[in-house]
Amino acid sequence: MPFALIGFFLAVVYENKEFDWKILVAIILCMVFARSAAMAFNRYIDEKFDKLNPRTAVREIPAGIIKKENALLFVIINGVLFTATTFFINKICFYLSPVALFTILFYSYTKRFTALCHVVLGVGLSLAPIGAYLAVTGFFDLLPILFSLVVLTWVSGFDILYALQDEDFDKEHKLNSIPTLLGRKNALLVSILLHLITAIIVLAIGYIGTFNFMYWMGALLFIGLLIYQHTLVKPNDISKVNMAFATTNGIASVVFAIFVIVALFMQ
Repeated sequence: MPFALIGFFLAVVYENKEFDWKILVAIILCMVFARSAAMAFNRYIDEKFDKLNPRTAVREIPAGIIKKENALLFVIINGVLFTATTFFINKICFYLSPVALFTILFYSYTKRFTALCHVVLGVGLSLAPIGAYLAVTGFFDLLPILFSLVVLTWVSGFDILYALQDEDFDKEHKLNSIPTLLGRKNALLVSILLHLITAIIVLAIGYIGTFNFMYWMGALLFIGLLIYQHTLVKPNDISKVNMAFATTNGIASVVFAIFVIVALFMQ
C-alpha cells in the first residue's frame, strides 16, 4: 500500500495531473481486494502443508475456523471486485488486471517447483507503484518502474529471511526456497545482496528524479532499516525473524512513503 500511494502521488505531481479522490479510493480498493485474494488463495492452496507445519497449523483453515471452500469463494469474490474496480479506472488498468491477478495468485504455486518463489512474490507486489501510476496517467514511465524494482528486490530479500523459519520443513516435504537450496548462511548472503541492490536503486531514484532533501532523509531511513533487519537475523539465531520480516519492513515502507510523498509536494 505505501508504494501504491507513492505511485499515485508521483503521477499527480510529475505529470501535473489533477488530484482525483475517486482514483485514489479505487487504487486503495484494488490493493485491498488483490491482497485479500492473494492471502486467501495462499491459505487455500497450502492447506495440506499448513496442517503439517507446527508453525502454520494454527491458521484458520487447518484449525477448522474457516472452511476451505469458503476461502476459495472469498478469493473469487475479491478477484471479481478487483477486476471490476479497474474497469472504473481506465482501459489499460482493466486490460492488465488479469495479468496482475494471475501474478499474485500464481506465487502460491511456485514453492512446488522453484527456489525463485521469493522473486515471484516480489514481482507480484512490485506491480503496486506502477499500477497506481498507470491508474492516474494511463502510461508507463521510468520513475514508477524504478520504484517497482525497489519493491521487487526489497520484498524478495525479506521473504528469504521469512523462509528461514521453514527450512527443515520445506526440505522434508520437497518444497523449494533459497534457504533449502543454498542453506541458511548463503540464503542470508543472497538476501543482503538483494537489499544492497534495493539501496542502490533507491539512491538512483533520488538522483534521476532530482528529489529534494526530504526524499534523501527518507531514503537514508529506509536503507538504515534494511541494514538493521540484517543485524537481527544470524545464521545461528533466527529467533528475531518476525521482528525483521514484519515489524521492521512495515515501518520502513510507511516511513519511506511519507518522506517521498512530502518530498513530491515540496518539489
